[in-house]
Amino acid sequence: MHNDLVAALDIGGTKIAGALVDGSGRILVRAQRPTPAREDGETVMRAVQAVLGELAASPLWLHTTAVGIGSAGPVDASAGTVSPVNIPGWRGFPLVDQVRAAVGGLPVELVGDGVAITAAEHWQGAARGYDDALCMVVSTGVGGGLVLGGKLHPGPTGNAGHIGHISVDLDGDLCPCGGRGCVERIASGPNIARRAVETGWRPGPDGDTSAAAVAAAATAGDPVAVASFERAAQALAAGIAATATLVEIHIAVIGGGVAGAGDVLFTPLRRALRDYATLSFVQDLVVAPARTGTDAGLLGAAAAASPALRGETAASLNG
Repeated sequence: MHNDLVAALDIGGTKIAGALVDGSGRILVRAQRPTPAREDGETVMRAVQAVLGELAASPLWLHTTAVGIGSAGPVDASAGTVSPVNIPGWRGFPLVDQVRAAVGGLPVELVGDGVAITAAEHWQGAARGYDDALCMVVSTGVGGGLVLGGKLHPGPTGNAGHIGHISVDLDGDLCPCGGRGCVERIASGPNIARRAVETGWRPGPDGDTSAAAVAAAATAGDPVAVASFERAAQALAAGIAATATLVEIHIAVIGGGVAGAGDVLFTPLRRALRDYATLSFVQDLVVAPARTGTDAGLLGAAAAASPALRGETAASLNG
C-alpha cells in the first residue's frame, strides 16, 4: 500500500534532488539533476521541472497528495519565493507558484533547508521523541531550525532557528550577512580552515586546506588545528546555550560536513556548553550528531509538507 505519498524536493547550489516518500519515511522513487546555478532563473526552473517530471512518470505518482520543498535560502514561505545565495538567477523567484503549476495544483509547502533538516531529524533522526529541539547544519554555512511544543516551528517566512546569524562575539569579524561576530563567521567549515591557516597551521604535501583536512590534523593532535575547532565549538556552544535559554530546547542536533569531524568537535562543544548553559532549566541539554544523513533534506521536505506525517510524529511523542 502506498497511500498518501509526498513528493519532496531538496534544492541546493550543487544538485536538485527529488523523491516520493511514504508515511514511514521510506524513499520509494528518486530523481536528481545538477543545479545549473550559473544560469538564468528559468534554466534552473527547467531542472526542477525535469526532476518533477521524472517523479511524475512513476505509477506511484497517482498517490501523491502534496509537494514539500526544502531550499537553500533565504526563502520567504509566506510569499512562496526563494533567493538562494548560491543560485544568483533566483532572486524573489516564485518557486511555489511554479512548482504548483508543474504538479497540477497539488498543495506545495516551502521551507528553508535548515528547517527541512530539522523536520527530518524530528521525524526520523536524533530529535525523535523530543518536543523541543534545535537542529543545526554546520557546513559551508551554519543553518538551523526549531521544534517547539512537539511541532516544527518554521516561523512566518520559514527561517526561524537560523542560529548561524546569532552574534556570539560583539567585537568579532564582520559577517557577509552584515552582522558582526556571527556563529557562522567562526564555526562554518571555511572559517574553521581560515582561522587555522591564519594562526599558523600548514597543510600536508597535498596542499589541502579544507576543514576536513584541519579536522584530520586535529585528530592527529596538531595544536593549532585543535585550537581552531575549539574556537568553533565555543561559538556553537554560545549560540546553542542562547537558544536554549530563550525557548527551552532539550536537545541540540548537529549535522553537516563539520559534524563529521566527530570528537574533535563534539568533545570541546560539550565542555564549552557546560560553561554557557548554566541555568537550572538548560543544564541537562543534550547534544547529539544528526542521524538522517544525506537524505535529510528530502525527508524533511516531505515531513514539512505533510500534516499527516507531522501528526504521526506528534502522536508518537504524546503516546
